[in-house]
Amino acid sequence: MRQSQRGQVDPFIVMDVMEAARAAEAAGRRVIHMEVGQPSTPAPEGARRALAAALDQPLGYTVALGIPELRQGIADLYQRWYGVTLDPARVVVTPGSSGAFILAFSALFDAGDKVALGAPGYPSYRQIMRAMSLDPVAIPTRLEDRFQPRPQDIPADAAGLMLASPGNPSGTMLSLDALRGLIQHAQAQGTAVISDEIYHGLSYGERAHSALEISDDVFIINSFSKYFSMTGWRVGWMVVPQSHLRTVERLAQNLFICPPHASQVAALAALDCHDEAQANLATYAENRRLMLDGLPKAGFDRIAPPDGAFYIYADVSAHTDDSVAFAAEILDRAGVAVTPGVDFDADRGRRMLRFSYARSTPEIAEGLARLQTFMAAR
Repeated sequence: MRQSQRGQVDPFIVMDVMEAARAAEAAGRRVIHMEVGQPSTPAPEGARRALAAALDQPLGYTVALGIPELRQGIADLYQRWYGVTLDPARVVVTPGSSGAFILAFSALFDAGDKVALGAPGYPSYRQIMRAMSLDPVAIPTRLEDRFQPRPQDIPADAAGLMLASPGNPSGTMLSLDALRGLIQHAQAQGTAVISDEIYHGLSYGERAHSALEISDDVFIINSFSKYFSMTGWRVGWMVVPQSHLRTVERLAQNLFICPPHASQVAALAALDCHDEAQANLATYAENRRLMLDGLPKAGFDRIAPPDGAFYIYADVSAHTDDSVAFAAEILDRAGVAVTPGVDFDADRGRRMLRFSYARSTPEIAEGLARLQTFMAAR
């Protein structure tokens, strides 16, 4: 049977690393997971209790945009975090942030449109765009800019600009002024802005700024996966301009029918689990401290210290020009799973590795010790 050309997207390499790590564990090895951006903590206790209490009720279809109580709760979050008053009608609950990307790209762009995005960046942006016959245009970013794009680098013919702060794989953030400069430059040339804010709530100093603090004429994407430790629950959200709401609603009705009802029940309760989420953040902060101290001792010292999320992106060109092979060697000899940079930057990622510190603090400490031993013997 024939296959579509647009279906020939690149693999998500971190998933391949996860499978290799799983195979090693199945063979009896203990692996320290620094490859995947997944919290090791469960969903908040309040979220789990709320779902348990709802299991005797029918959990059927909800309205396409999500249950009203959850949309209101998310709108209230913007008031608490950013001081932004948000009409809950503009909130769209989605099947994870991945569902939000599909809705946003469908609502904003036509086949062949160019969408600019910083490199390194989250690989699924590019692959979803390619599967939708869009043309992702990489903006090569620099270590001295902390892996964030500059306004003058936005192509004049770009239909869209994808931003991420904190970014994946770098964990670096845009200041309010830098974010404003990018948004205003893009809007002045007719370029739509999509802001991926999935790591908001996970920062280690200054808080992250939402694009909604600058403009209502932007698409915001977020999720319960990271700050709320709900990756497998597949519930995210987006904030859209009023002008695009009915378009997004029609797309959501037909593409997804609705987000998972059970996950929406849990997500609504998770919004009130502030203390548990902040305790997780304190763990990540300690893990970050250990990583910034321990990675240079292992020889990985060319990094931009992350402002948020739970990643460190390291230049390993002093050790290799093949990050895929290097990551495989680290897994084989040290029992530590890390992600090759080619996932995030096809051109320069062969000289980069991403280290995640989303696991428990004892696991991070053990992983660092293993890396130091491995590199000393290499």
